[in-house]
Amino acid sequence: MLGTLLDLQVDRIAHGGIAVARHDGRVVFVADAIPGERVRARVTDASKDRFWRADTVEVLDASPDRREHVWAEASVDRDPAERAGGAEFGHIRIERQRALKGEVLADALSRMGGVELAPEVAAVASELAPGVDAANGTGWRTRVRLHVDEEGRVGPYAARSRRVVPVASLPLAAVELAALAPLDARMPGVGAIDLVLPSAGEAQLITVEAAPEPRQRGQRGQRGRRGGQRRPQSAASGPPRDTVIVEELVAGRRFQVDRGGFWQVHRAAAATLHAAVQRAIDAERFDPRAANLDLYGGVGLLAAAVGDRFGDTTRITTVEADARATLHAGENLAEWVGAQAVTGRVDRFLAELEAGAGAAERASLTAGTVVLDPPRAGAGREVVDRISGLAPAQIVYVACDPVALARDVALFRGHGYEPESIEAFDLFPNTHHLEAVVRLAR
Repeated sequence: MLGTLLDLQVDRIAHGGIAVARHDGRVVFVADAIPGERVRARVTDASKDRFWRADTVEVLDASPDRREHVWAEASVDRDPAERAGGAEFGHIRIERQRALKGEVLADALSRMGGVELAPEVAAVASELAPGVDAANGTGWRTRVRLHVDEEGRVGPYAARSRRVVPVASLPLAAVELAALAPLDARMPGVGAIDLVLPSAGEAQLITVEAAPEPRQRGQRGQRGRRGGQRRPQSAASGPPRDTVIVEELVAGRRFQVDRGGFWQVHRAAAATLHAAVQRAIDAERFDPRAANLDLYGGVGLLAAAVGDRFGDTTRITTVEADARATLHAGENLAEWVGAQAVTGRVDRFLAELEAGAGAAERASLTAGTVVLDPPRAGAGREVVDRISGLAPAQIVYVACDPVALARDVALFRGHGYEPESIEAFDLFPNTHHLEAVVRLAR
């Protein structure tokens, strides 16, 4: 069945940005289509009995929301194997993109979270910088990774692949980064190229060393990766971590962060989430002198949002597994006497906190507010159980994945915490991704 062409009527969008159709009673997940369209698609995976996967190769009956793709190299006009990845909604009018993201979020919360919420996915500020086109969702990305193949060609990965696709443009990237990208160059021996535009600095290009060839059997040492993959960053192997420090500006405040460390990629994302967390916290439930927590805290952005709203008497502990990020968080939160930054895994920190807290500290934790911004996989059962066991006054959850959020909402609801407010933001235009901020309380 691989390579078979199917004419499909597209029904709806699924998590991950893939559309859903049916053929002879079987579900077909089809890329580069829009609900309501009729498309011709080529089967790429028929290994499962319950569903197949396919790529659109021709649009037979187009949706009124279809537009010319914002990234020519990702267009349906190209062979699917040659389409650049990372802009899977770029063929959809921007307003419909947001509506589809809202449908996915509402469906996940209903089916997996057991709650009926339908938040609108909101656009972010359009007056951001020269080159940003909010109407088309381009020019917003301040961090871009390009890959280099074994022949030294530079480009993004193809959609749903780890094969480098040479391109002539990077429309989602900030114009400063697009101008800096060496798209026509040959760079043998380089594993990847990072383009970074800090809000308080100039555009920068960083080359990432290619992994060495695998050692022959009998030789000592760890095997590397081929194909231009970035090597694991550890003390034992791999290139040194990029520890050049840059500064980011958010709500009039400066944050230091490693140039190669985590920071939101949309020009307005950090400011949007800073303000959303401030709005999400119920002031009537917030005690600035309680044991407030900021989990998966990075360099302290959301802890600073709490402090900026509630003043310099705010007591808050931010917890992050990355030691370099924690180091920066300590500096970024230095003006709050009650703030501290702890390096550690969140699950282990909470276990130790639960085991070692006396009666007074437990009472302070119960009066506290917990902010958490977990990775894409979500917080998970153990962390949710431990947070709930502390019985905080309120929980503010920042999520980048609707399904992971819904699973965790269901777990919190099992402990009596119900969602009271939710906001969702289109921080990744022309992709299927979104960000949401939820307040839960008993």
